[in-house]
Amino acid sequence: MKKTYDFGRILVTLLMLLIGLLFLLPFIWMISTSFKPEIDVFKYPIEWIPKNWQIYQNYHDVWFGEYPFGLYYWNTIKVTLITTLVSLTVSSMAAYAFSHLAFKGRNFMFLIVLMTFMVPNTSIIVPQFLILKELHLIDTHLGLIIIGSFSALGTFMLRQFFLGIHKEYLEAARIDGAGQFKIFTTIALPLVQPALATYAILRFIWTWNDYVNPLIFLRSNNLETIQIGIQKFASESGAFFSLVMAGTVSAIIPLIIIFIIGQKQVIEGIALGGVKG
Repeated sequence: MKKTYDFGRILVTLLMLLIGLLFLLPFIWMISTSFKPEIDVFKYPIEWIPKNWQIYQNYHDVWFGEYPFGLYYWNTIKVTLITTLVSLTVSSMAAYAFSHLAFKGRNFMFLIVLMTFMVPNTSIIVPQFLILKELHLIDTHLGLIIIGSFSALGTFMLRQFFLGIHKEYLEAARIDGAGQFKIFTTIALPLVQPALATYAILRFIWTWNDYVNPLIFLRSNNLETIQIGIQKFASESGAFFSLVMAGTVSAIIPLIIIFIIGQKQVIEGIALGGVKG
């Protein structure tokens, strides 16, 4: 059989490959810089493959140097995991209530939730600070967790998936004597598992990369997160970019692991959302 080639599709594929490589260049430079001595960081032309490798020294200085980078790492893991778990629980319960529970003012309350999308995060920092101050939660991880645990986006996204569950499933369970909590945990949640995984990964990434909230609401050095810790190498230590890049590479490893583990669920969630649309 004679093969035919779609040159338009081949051209588009090559173009997308080129664009993808362009997006990867900063990432490649970051990894390369993390293994360079400081004097070679801004050498021109760029040395994508270092001639003078520092495989051990930069990462040793980051993890066991002047600053307790390991403590910052642990603080970030603790805040991120708890925030993700609480946010996933709160958003899923709210989304189920807005989609399958009939109560007075449901649509109006959901409209209020949607209206919060129009409020920039920077405009509510001062009210958040005052509230946490009154609750004596400034300079605590609990304050950070509370701020990140409530998401209008998570509620909206999960509600759209809960609406896709046929009411016959829920009615059958209700006839069999199951209560709302059992229906929610044993029937509704498993059916929207891809959406839950997608939101969990997004919330994990957002919380892990959060810089503004720890900067404003934390004061003690032993409570700081990894994003604040990395900045110390670029300020007090005189902008050692090799150390900044080594710290950054260390910081993104959990994000890569989380995405690799959950990418199947994310793709299923996106595909299922596209079918619903």
